[in-house]
Amino acid sequence: MKRVRCPKCESFITFDETKYAKGQSLVFVCPNCNKQFGIRMGVNPLRNVQREEDPEAESNDGVGSLLVIENVFHYKQVIPLHMGMNTIGRYMKGSNITSPIETNDPSMDLLHCKIQVSRDKKGRIRYTLMDGPSNTGTFVDNDILADGERRTLEDGSLFTIGATSVILKTSWE
Repeated sequence: MKRVRCPKCESFITFDETKYAKGQSLVFVCPNCNKQFGIRMGVNPLRNVQREEDPEAESNDGVGSLLVIENVFHYKQVIPLHMGMNTIGRYMKGSNITSPIETNDPSMDLLHCKIQVSRDKKGRIRYTLMDGPSNTGTFVDNDILADGERRTLEDGSLFTIGATSVILKTSWE
């Protein structure tokens, strides 16, 4: 049995995947919120990266995640962060982005922004956001980051890349 998560209300729908062929498209209607959504049977290349099945689990380094908010271009996604430089942008097969977002957002660049996860002198984890540089800019609290500007983020900080809003979660709550 396989579970899929409703992109609107996050409830799970269970179905028998053995009855369907790889590459086959399925359409579901959520019994809780009546949201209609589709999936394609097969292997998702980002499945290990995004950890959709168990967002409560700790990330590999325990340094938090990015919560990509659903909009017309994509569904909600949870993307784990790691220590060091996290490059963020639109997913494209073969790219070297460490935190790819599956989206059809034309205003998001392949390399849109970066988040440096490091420790300060007291050992606390610090999150620093920088623009890629990108064509449309990176916004934090509705202020655009200037070229070379760095902005320190806290838990719950909201930033926007293209038409996509992202929330920093410093732990898997």
